[in-house]
Amino acid sequence: MRIILTGGGTGGHIYPALAIAEQFKEQGIKAEFLYIGGKRGLETKIVPETRMRFESIDITGFRRRLFSLENIRTVNRFIQGVKHSKKMIRDFKPDIVIGTGGYVCGPVVYAAAKLGVPTLVHEQNAVPGLTNLFLSGYSSTVAVSFEDAIRRFKRAKHVLFTGNPRATMVQHADRERGLASLGLPADAQIVMIVGGSRGARALVEAMVQTAPLLKNKPNVHYVFVTGEIYYDEIYERINDAVDSIPTHLHILPYIPNMPEVLAGTALLIGRAGASSLAEITSLGTPSILIPSPNVTNNHQEANALALRKAGAAEMLLERDLTGDSLIALIDRIMDDEEERQKMSVAAKTLGTPQSAFLLVEEIQRLTQNRKSNK
Repeated sequence: MRIILTGGGTGGHIYPALAIAEQFKEQGIKAEFLYIGGKRGLETKIVPETRMRFESIDITGFRRRLFSLENIRTVNRFIQGVKHSKKMIRDFKPDIVIGTGGYVCGPVVYAAAKLGVPTLVHEQNAVPGLTNLFLSGYSSTVAVSFEDAIRRFKRAKHVLFTGNPRATMVQHADRERGLASLGLPADAQIVMIVGGSRGARALVEAMVQTAPLLKNKPNVHYVFVTGEIYYDEIYERINDAVDSIPTHLHILPYIPNMPEVLAGTALLIGRAGASSLAEITSLGTPSILIPSPNVTNNHQEANALALRKAGAAEMLLERDLTGDSLIALIDRIMDDEEERQKMSVAAKTLGTPQSAFLLVEEIQRLTQNRKSNK
């Protein structure tokens, strides 16, 4: 089978595509992949590291001011992107084209649909992005991560609830290996605050405010993941705030084996990005979610609300985030094992560890239909 993957801009669009490719390998299904990304997104770094063939097109999103010179340039980039995509599609001859969100999906999936190639679009968020909404009228199947998102794709031919394939990739993460990688004993409980791979200023500031308020609870270790960009600054500021870093507090720039560490985490504090939520629901990790206010359609707040409504998480808006407000939630949850267990069960109820398998199944159905109709 020959498959084109496309998606980019952020890890939330890239990792689901790579998870689908990994699932083909896990199931022993022979497939050749081409990844088409943008020229400016994280995919230019992440995808080549996997040794998957990578090509790029020049594409940007629309500005909020509809009538602007930059939006005219964006329309031109889209038209050129469609032409470039059609050439790559004709050369590669894919059985299917799969889009996982981001501006780059627009011209690639649209071009495939116009050439009669089966297409599948995967939407990670509770509130769909504009690109996927546009593509839903052309795609063979739209797969969604939140059941509530189904009703938003009114123009789609076929909508399928699959969850996020990142959930499949983490379901067998080894808790003991995760704890050992941090030098922690097997009975340790981790409270982890994650600022993201690039760091989120509001969250790392909360780390500084929270550090002096942390209580030394039995077997509880606090892990602050700052992101590399803020690590030196935040480590120094916390060290000054608490005189010296206590043994139950661990400050790290990043965690390379995040799924394993998440498997040993009793409580996660972080953003409400779709891939992160797929991982914590698959593992049943209770969470305090602080949605980013700086995302399209405020989709992270919708994501967080879905988990809070199910009883899997607490939500703290960034405007209400302080050291005091955060430590109050942390202490309440960590001091109540029964509540934490209920949150864990609720999270697992939302988890979709079979997601990548369902997507591969749908991909096979679409490609078989194409062969049957030839």
